[in-house]
Amino acid sequence: MAAKVDSETIHAELRAEILHGSHRPGTAFKEVALASRFGVSRTPVREALGRLAQEGLLERGTRGLQVRDITPEQLMQVYDLRILLEGQAALEAAAARTEMDLIRLEGLVERDRALSEPDDRTRLRTNIDFHSALWSAAHNPILKDLLDRLATHQIHAPSSTLSIGSRWGESLDEHANIVQAIRSRDGSAAQELMSQHMSEARRIRLSLFGQIGLPNG
Repeated sequence: MAAKVDSETIHAELRAEILHGSHRPGTAFKEVALASRFGVSRTPVREALGRLAQEGLLERGTRGLQVRDITPEQLMQVYDLRILLEGQAALEAAAARTEMDLIRLEGLVERDRALSEPDDRTRLRTNIDFHSALWSAAHNPILKDLLDRLATHQIHAPSSTLSIGSRWGESLDEHANIVQAIRSRDGSAAQELMSQHMSEARRIRLSLFGQIGLPNG
């Protein structure tokens, strides 16, 4: 017997697709098409889309609800906040982490090192996995909720900074160093390393905007 598809199931699947970059900004989410895809009426689809809009993943456009776009200015504001909050998460993780947290974080670093020339979408997905695991290791649900919300804005960026030059390998080295500081319960080092990690991502993103030119206004 097939599992029942309800609004919770639809929301979870569509949210994961958006967060992993399966739908580009501006992609319209149509109730009729989604109802057909999931084999349900339009009611649970409407409920799921409403939740995605409340979370900031969808916005009202000319064609109805569509995947949200983000301006360069807004994206840089997200980076500024993440530099602060990610550093705090690393600091708290160094004090609160469990052995299972460490096993998960170290396993994710090893998994990502084993990937062979991953594409941009894969790099985005695996990076989210690592950072989300670190936020969980802080065992601060309020902080994790804030970072989850910020991350939903950042996935609408045109491309991942991890695909620029040698940044992918450098980022994995930085992840490993952060985890080592957390394992050693060196909160100051973990915080500083994470802040530097996010600051470098911000620097690369700003340089990319500089290459294409920021819009006026």
